[in-house]
Amino acid sequence: MKKTLVDLFESSVQKYPDNTFLLEKTDKKFVPTTYSQVKEQVYRFGAGLQALGVKKGDTMALLSEGRNMWVIGELAMFYAGAINVPLSIKLEESNDLLFRLIHGDVKYIMVSGTQLKKVRAIKDKLTLVEKVIVFDEQSEYEEKEIALSEVLEMGDQFLKEHTLEEFLQVSQSIQNDDYATITYTSGTTADPKGVVLTHRNYTANVEQALTLVDIDETWRTLIILPLDHCFAHVVGFYIMMSVGATAATVQVGRTPMESLKNIPLNIREVKPHFILSVPSLAKTFKKNIEQAIRAKGETTVKLFNLGMKVRQIYFGDSNLDFKGFRYLLKPVVWLFDKIIFEKVRANFGGELRFFIGGGALLDKDLQKFYVGIGMPMYQGYGLSEATPVVSSNGPELYRFGSSGKLVKPIEVKICDPDGKELPVGEQGEIVIKGENVMAGYWKNPESTAETVRDGYLYTGDLGYMSKEGLLYVKGRFKSLLISNDGEKYSPEGIEEAIVEKSRYIDQVMLYNNQSAYTTAVVVPNKDQLARFLKEQNLALDTEEGRAAALKKLESEINQFRKGGEFEGMFPERWMPSCFAVLAEPFTEKNGMINSTMKMVRGKVEKAYADRIAYMYTSEGKQLLNPQNLDALK
Repeated sequence: MKKTLVDLFESSVQKYPDNTFLLEKTDKKFVPTTYSQVKEQVYRFGAGLQALGVKKGDTMALLSEGRNMWVIGELAMFYAGAINVPLSIKLEESNDLLFRLIHGDVKYIMVSGTQLKKVRAIKDKLTLVEKVIVFDEQSEYEEKEIALSEVLEMGDQFLKEHTLEEFLQVSQSIQNDDYATITYTSGTTADPKGVVLTHRNYTANVEQALTLVDIDETWRTLIILPLDHCFAHVVGFYIMMSVGATAATVQVGRTPMESLKNIPLNIREVKPHFILSVPSLAKTFKKNIEQAIRAKGETTVKLFNLGMKVRQIYFGDSNLDFKGFRYLLKPVVWLFDKIIFEKVRANFGGELRFFIGGGALLDKDLQKFYVGIGMPMYQGYGLSEATPVVSSNGPELYRFGSSGKLVKPIEVKICDPDGKELPVGEQGEIVIKGENVMAGYWKNPESTAETVRDGYLYTGDLGYMSKEGLLYVKGRFKSLLISNDGEKYSPEGIEEAIVEKSRYIDQVMLYNNQSAYTTAVVVPNKDQLARFLKEQNLALDTEEGRAAALKKLESEINQFRKGGEFEGMFPERWMPSCFAVLAEPFTEKNGMINSTMKMVRGKVEKAYADRIAYMYTSEGKQLLNPQNLDALK
């Protein structure tokens, strides 16, 4: 049966014409836009794109903060038969942005006024780009740029000159297997990979995700994650759209910091029923709640802590466990809710039923904290290549520490390195099969063949299935850096480049497991350092010489940062903020190198767990810390 995103949208407009679909605040208050009003704007914009010359199969990019026009813009692309390349506003134009626009064969770009300068900085290199559609009015437009208002006028004209049937011909010709988006994600080398998702990938994942949580047309969410984020894309607005519910976006500030500060206020205004989150945001919310409680004095703090304990005992780690004597606590839970927790929840609009997190693993203590205040935070699991939802905890079923139950229908197996299926309870690579599995990587048949085999997606994630039928995700089966906001990046390209470009560094391993910054362990080439020091009349057997050697190693890594010889080779945010110098190299003998001369990351991480932990302390972050100086003796 044909079920594209256009079909899904049309069906929702038909069922819920007067429901509010989008909520946006540009001035003093949130303004609602109904499903039928969104459809009118989508038709105008889609017709404008057809008038502009957009053809079926053309790739377009979308670079903007979350707002109505993001959603309307993507839908309009589909009515012109185009494929969207959604782009993060965090991308640096010199490297990440340029790569995606060129590799994605992008012909048209939709961009917000605040992001326009990034496109202007690199437009000379974008030879394929025909038009840049600017969402916000500009005092002047450069070559190839066109105002959104002008495109909408072209759309009005197009709809006057053509019948509705003629306009809809393109969108109705789209089939389930036609490409909808190319979402760039980290690969096993320095270059990101374009995950190609079809229309059916999306609509299938919407259907699958709705088997985990009952959402209806009365629900609201505030999307605080960037809309290019696959999770926000599907759960934030396509799931909401499919049931006639409402999606609000955070008010865009003049700076990213201002947008961040708008989140707590917007939550109170929108009164969402659920929020998509990542660990870093969850930790910020927790810190703010605790600060507000401390400000109310010692009695409130004691009441708060006691109430938390009671709620945590009452709800436990899972609603699968027998409550037993805990039922006796029900009236006490109710009392604490009335005295304290309802006031805390009022800061989140008062109607929040739960948070849901995907991407990075949620700390169990963090989950216990949110259960303690009556706003549970449920862990889910997914990846872009799976459109993205694979499993999740939810109000119906949760167990902290797990990634919840699987969506339906889906097939999940756990495999050893040879691809052999393992029994329940044993750890291995998570392998999935379902209609949500991507079409492949854009212009990358080798990686596609490696990742999708016989219809099965080899996720590269490590996990196991429990006897209860819950998925537990334990980390990476392969190597990836994961930042505290859930974003992922492959370290191998950076590591290879550092070793290749610097004669003073023999081996390096980058590390980031949901932390604020990336660190590295470095095996120096002591002979080369000794030669360098000799030229400065220094030696490694003196404190001064060791300090100079450390500064030299730092300057080598800094060559990949702004102002360095290799600036722009990699995104700055993934370069190590500090490093630990090791006294001995990785070898086959110590098990840190395998027979194919590849680094065994797990062994290195285990052997140097203390050094890695030390780098996340204020002393360990300092270059000239005692451990670094000792390692060079």
